[in-house]
Amino acid sequence: MRPSVPVPPTEAVIRLRGVVALLGRFPALAGIDLEVAPRRIVLLRGANGAGKTTLLRTLAGLIAVAEGQATVLGVDLVADRRAVRHRVGLLGHATGLYDDLTVGDNVRFWARAAGAEADDAEQALVRLGLAGRLRSVAVSRLSAGQRRRTSLACLIARRPELWLLDEPHAGLDQDGRDLVDTILREATAAGATVLLSSHELDRSLQLADEVVTIAGGVVVADTGMSAP
Repeated sequence: MRPSVPVPPTEAVIRLRGVVALLGRFPALAGIDLEVAPRRIVLLRGANGAGKTTLLRTLAGLIAVAEGQATVLGVDLVADRRAVRHRVGLLGHATGLYDDLTVGDNVRFWARAAGAEADDAEQALVRLGLAGRLRSVAVSRLSAGQRRRTSLACLIARRPELWLLDEPHAGLDQDGRDLVDTILREATAAGATVLLSSHELDRSLQLADEVVTIAGGVVVADTGMSAP
């Protein structure tokens, strides 16, 4: 599992200065400053409505930056936020899966969309325990946990440089949660960077290298901005 175009180890993967992002007319991000070094697992903490999901979607290039400076993987999000999309992987509350396609077809589709190889899709299916009979099952027939595993397989098949995860442990059993943690550690060891938002704080605090607390659309606390 390796990123497609690694960021130089001395360059920040994320650099935000005074970033404002709007949902309608509401500033869900209200002048946020954030810098993240490569190969870090960063936990985003904050109450519901603090701006965590908006931050993840903004970093993925899905929400426009209304004000401020924002660079992700060397890409200026203000100038061209679409340019970063094939280099990041976003796992949100919505699965992003096609219900009428099989598990295998979904994973292969998302791998091809990111320019990954067929072998990347196959490895992802194996890694998430989906390479057996489940690969031929339509997504519409899956349980919530199986859907989550399929979404994760789609993400890792793309080999993103930046992983943006909103409640990655949701819907998974104990084995699935442990597997997610292992995969995230493997991803950062291979050169990727991870931002995750999770209500499972005991688990996520043990996993994270850094904790960033968000309130009112701004960073109010950070355990450490520099690389280890």
